[in-house]
Amino acid sequence: QVQLIESGGGLVQAGGSLRLSCAASGRTPSSFAMGWFRQAPGKEREFVAAKSRSGYTTSSADSVKGRFTISRDNAKNTVYLQMSSLKPEDTAVYYCVAGDRLSSIATDYGSWGQGTQVTVSS
Repeated sequence: QVQLIESGGGLVQAGGSLRLSCAASGRTPSSFAMGWFRQAPGKEREFVAAKSRSGYTTSSADSVKGRFTISRDNAKNTVYLQMSSLKPEDTAVYYCVAGDRLSSIATDYGSWGQGTQVTVSS
């Protein structure tokens, strides 16, 4: 298991930017694929983006391609989500995840952070 703590959420106007951070600790974080999911009120949890253990392979949802960038710094045991051109529909609780393989399926990730709220006003 790895422990995950997110930070960087907040309130931003449409068109603005935010950067989320996720600090990992515990069992060697660099041995896990890491990524982000989000959940808006009344909706199911949705895959956002993820990076492989090495960081060489990235997967992201079509809804965020060209606007969100995921990166990871294994030396700092941290993964980031740079969000730009934010839209009101991006409003959600964003969760950091870690798992054994790169996947867009929530159940493939065994470790989840507590979540951080992102609110985009129109």
